[in-house]
Amino acid sequence: MSSTTAPRLHPTSRPPESELDMTTITASTSRHLAWPRGYRPLLLDVLRSEWTKLRSVRSTYWSLLATTAATIGLGAILCLFYINNFTTMSAADRARFDPTGYALSGVMLAQLAIGVLGVLVITSEYATGMIRTSFAAVPQRRLVLAAKAMVFTAVTLVTGVVSCLVGFFLSQGILSSHHLQTTIGAPGVLRAVIGGGLYLAVLGLLAFGIGAIVRHTAGAIAAIFGLVLVLPTMALFLPSSWSNSVSPYLPSNAGKAVFSVASQPHTLAPWTGLAVFCAYAAASLLVAGFLVARRDA
Repeated sequence: MSSTTAPRLHPTSRPPESELDMTTITASTSRHLAWPRGYRPLLLDVLRSEWTKLRSVRSTYWSLLATTAATIGLGAILCLFYINNFTTMSAADRARFDPTGYALSGVMLAQLAIGVLGVLVITSEYATGMIRTSFAAVPQRRLVLAAKAMVFTAVTLVTGVVSCLVGFFLSQGILSSHHLQTTIGAPGVLRAVIGGGLYLAVLGLLAFGIGAIVRHTAGAIAAIFGLVLVLPTMALFLPSSWSNSVSPYLPSNAGKAVFSVASQPHTLAPWTGLAVFCAYAAASLLVAGFLVARRDA
């Protein structure tokens, strides 16, 4: 009586197709589920990547150079102009002279370069399609956005503060020829000089957030310039009671308070103005973080 034995599979023979498919799907699923735990990129890795991107783009150097030149150069030029015309000025004009304000006048020109750079940091990746590669490498999109913002803020803050310090001391050296200079230890001066760098950093964050929302370079640049330049001008055409109530809370007007020594009517206190300005930047980043996780790259 012959015994029936089950056929033995050769070691090289393939399992049934259904079993192969299930094995492949299971392995793929397990790898997918295990990836975030085992291979989640650390914030430090993403920061290093974003730093490499920022310093490898030529527009970064040109924008930071323009920021530095404007912050230092314009203040020095205005101080030279002032002392050259000092003898022909009236007593009222001399009394209104603010040596710190003249030294930091270049901040208002430097904000144009920082605003453009803040937009380009994010919109250039959308324009080239590189953002898809970034999100493929780091699927945590908000982490990518946060890392970009942190690196960009650090660079602009250092550039802004150093430029304001150099511009201040250079301008005071020019004014010292007519004994019109002030010192860094005078009331409110150190806060104003550091505040100029803080203003540029927060403005860059605001521009970055708008760029992440709009995702188009031209549109984002138009939006940020309209917000910080056009809107305050339009507010001047409002009835005086409305303008005095609204103008102090506009982004650029609120931010200016932190690098002003001489108090102006209908303006916020320095740190209150900076807090309002930071609130605008934070709102743009929150909206950008909400949208970046829900829209296609």
